[in-house]
Amino acid sequence: MLIQIGLEIDKLIQILELFGGIGAPRKALLNLGVPVKAIDYVEIDEKAVASYNEIFKNELEYKAQSVVGYNLKPDLLIHGSPCQDFSIAGKQKGADENSGTRSSLMWETLNIIKQMGVWKPRVVIWENVKNVLSKHMIHNFNKYLREMEKMGYTNSFEILNAMDFGLPQKRERVFTISVLGNYSFDFSKLEKAETPKLEDFLENKKEFEEQYIVTQPSVIEAIGKKGIKRATVLKDYCYTIATKQMRCPAQVIDLHDGRYRYLTERECWRLQGYSDEDFNAALKVHPGKEGKMNGALYKQRGNSIPITIFEAIFKVLLNLDNNTIAEDRFIEENKQITFYK
Repeated sequence: MLIQIGLEIDKLIQILELFGGIGAPRKALLNLGVPVKAIDYVEIDEKAVASYNEIFKNELEYKAQSVVGYNLKPDLLIHGSPCQDFSIAGKQKGADENSGTRSSLMWETLNIIKQMGVWKPRVVIWENVKNVLSKHMIHNFNKYLREMEKMGYTNSFEILNAMDFGLPQKRERVFTISVLGNYSFDFSKLEKAETPKLEDFLENKKEFEEQYIVTQPSVIEAIGKKGIKRATVLKDYCYTIATKQMRCPAQVIDLHDGRYRYLTERECWRLQGYSDEDFNAALKVHPGKEGKMNGALYKQRGNSIPITIFEAIFKVLLNLDNNTIAEDRFIEENKQITFYK
């Protein structure tokens, strides 16, 4: 029998997705057979919202909206605030509160939780680039942890790599899991998987459309080089899926005929753990231009979070095994959740 986190048996797990992208955590719960209700979804990118609505088209349709000033009371709150100002690939403007940077929107999440009063999310999950732990950025990371502690949460964090969770993508991100009460999340319990071969995720085509063939001189000249101006020839796995393909640093596939190609939009979606059905749903609302790479679909993949990592996290949080959530994992006490050790 299924248990809602902190609520009654047989009711849906209610989640709130801030900076929701195209719904990786919700998709992970559905893949595990867990009944889930997105009480709301907050994403400002209208194209991402359109893809989200098509992927979950049997549910309530959402409109683009900002996270600023938002207030709802979920069981699980997941936020992957913008990483551009943390990322080593960006200008590293940081995320100081009231700085106006995109990454500083992380503080809006704290404001939202504070406004909830006594009824707080049982679990808050924050994902971001590992550069948040660098000497230039860690002051904001530590401040986030302190503020969560003040609200009664116990924080645990670890750098997780998608390659350890069944995807051939070297993508390292910091996952911070904050549990209400004095119970910390045990990352050592995460179920890991062997890294499959990249070739298993590639499209089986005899010929690829012209737009995927590398013709840009800057990329061709960078093949085999190191540093920022590099184009890596992929073999067993790829590196972090970016929001754009035709720029350095780049990653390309050797066609073994003197030509190289970029990863297709569908391949990028697969490498984040999404099914072809999910991709086709997004393609339906963003068909793109014939003969051109589909920028919207690349961007949505690059900004997403690997679904398989969320699946592993939710299995531990819900003590999930073979689509069964153990009833003794959670108890309700004064309308608050207590996690058993």
